[in-house]
Amino acid sequence: MRLIRIDIAEQRLTLLENEQEMGRFACSTSVKGVGEMKGSEQTPRGWHRVRARIGEGMPLCSVFVGRRPTGEIWTPELAARHEGRDWILTRILWLCGNEPGRNRRGDCDTMQRYIYIHGTPPTEPMGVPRSHGCIRLHDPALLKVFAFADVGCLVHICA
Repeated sequence: MRLIRIDIAEQRLTLLENEQEMGRFACSTSVKGVGEMKGSEQTPRGWHRVRARIGEGMPLCSVFVGRRPTGEIWTPELAARHEGRDWILTRILWLCGNEPGRNRRGDCDTMQRYIYIHGTPPTEPMGVPRSHGCIRLHDPALLKVFAFADVGCLVHICA
């Protein structure tokens, strides 16, 4: 069984297969901490699964808006022209909550909040909370996580 474990306190994402560690990467979760409510911009806790894999085969640093590639490739020059943009790059693993009332359905639905594991610019720090609720990774780590996780892969997010 494959599992992605995200430890918010340590800002670490770990890949496990049959309880054996297959990879460990620094990540970045929400700057606003943990929470499940819509509009909170916090990272939701609990058990989730990968609902969709988006971006397979796209070039590194491909820019996504609304889960669709824009045709742009992130560069420092593009970033300077779009200051403050929340960059979603390269690949997306869209998460779905597995716990009704905690992170599924109603005002706490992870999928309806568009919580992803996704790429972020190489200029963004890892190991510190900086996101708007999602789990951010640099491309080398993201590509390994994306290859590891099929649709349905379990994801546990703990504080």
